[in-house]
Amino acid sequence: MSERQSEWDKYVLGSVLFIALLIGGGTASGLYTDTLIEIAAIVAAASVFSRASMHTIPRAALWLLFFTVALFVFQVIPMPSSVLDRVRPPVLLGGSSLVGPTRFVSVGVGRTIECMIFVIAAAAFFLACLRLRSEQLVALLPFFFTGVICNGLAGAIQYSLSDNIAIEGLFPFTINAGLFANRNHFSALLFISIPFVVYYGLFRGNLVSGSLGLVALLLLLLAAGSRAGVLIGLAITAISIFFLSSRSKVSGLGIFALFAALSLYTIGAWATIEAKEVDPAFGRGEFARTTIEGIKENWITGIGFGNFQKAYQIYERPEMIFSAFVNHAHNEYLEIAFEGGILAVALMAIYMIFLIFIFYRIRFDAFQKAAFLSVSFLLIHSLVDYPLRTAALLMTFAYMNAIVFHRGFTERRSQRPDLIEVDHNGEKLFVPIGASQSRPHPRAHKQIG
Repeated sequence: MSERQSEWDKYVLGSVLFIALLIGGGTASGLYTDTLIEIAAIVAAASVFSRASMHTIPRAALWLLFFTVALFVFQVIPMPSSVLDRVRPPVLLGGSSLVGPTRFVSVGVGRTIECMIFVIAAAAFFLACLRLRSEQLVALLPFFFTGVICNGLAGAIQYSLSDNIAIEGLFPFTINAGLFANRNHFSALLFISIPFVVYYGLFRGNLVSGSLGLVALLLLLLAAGSRAGVLIGLAITAISIFFLSSRSKVSGLGIFALFAALSLYTIGAWATIEAKEVDPAFGRGEFARTTIEGIKENWITGIGFGNFQKAYQIYERPEMIFSAFVNHAHNEYLEIAFEGGILAVALMAIYMIFLIFIFYRIRFDAFQKAAFLSVSFLLIHSLVDYPLRTAALLMTFAYMNAIVFHRGFTERRSQRPDLIEVDHNGEKLFVPIGASQSRPHPRAHKQIG
């Protein structure tokens, strides 16, 4: 692949990521902004795949995506009613469709197809990123930072003008924080940016600008009114500094343990603080209890992706029915299990196992470790919210996973197993293991682009 073609791919995929961060902050279904992002992602991926690439896509990632899409297809294929009659409550069977006594696994085929396109677009973007060279994948970071800056500026303007920060009419959803409809999702974008800001400051020789960016992110988290977001931001900052600076296996495992402990603590703080804004009898605990009741009766097939709102109401206790309705479980894992059944749970477990194994492979690369931290905190945040239901965060999640799964960083290092990557005055060098990193070594080699 020529240098010009590689540059073109970088700008195409970077533009998709930036557009997603700019207009993809809505959480409702059927938004035309999400449709535009999906079209842009699929077209960009097709453009990248139309050209040859030196990098192969890991088979594990391909198989995982294949089975994920297959699960969506399974939910929208008609099957004999007698099969579903034995595994689903009568109230969720719905009416017969097509020719003969056939039914769909999904109780709302249209919503499931909409979700399938949403996931396919993100998967296409993820696979296209894997086709880039490792240095081109790093070059997408400015597009991500630009999107974060735009959201940060929008948030700063909102919080400085008035107490009423809602903006209507600009997008097909009401903007409540930054360019997002949900302030918690805006906060999520801010705190998953912190590992990359730390990486930019510590490993790219931009300590002053990195420090200013870090302070700005923490101030925006505070301005967003998310006290738990500030706690998570501080935790991520501390973890990022130690985790990204760690190179040995033993110290890496220690930092990983610290990361897990602080993550659980800050997420607990998030849930506790946010619960004060919701009636304790009608909060996340009740959402989880009701969702689990639905899982128990639909654990084999699920009720179809995108149909949580329709099926959740069936399992609500009468005293919990108010004018305000529950649109999500505020626990992504429970919601996916409710919608996708046992097969969806298995796919989630396989993905988590992949991440654990990949951690050992990437522990010497600071850029991949920054992406690993961001992915991990998005997954942890999903325990108490639904950030990946927004196009902005889903595309960001796809980009970060591409960094984690990309083999180019490891292959480049494996070519010289006696060398490790260090930074010297903003320039990346490979020096012998155990050599001083404060000054160039006679055997130091510049990074091969």
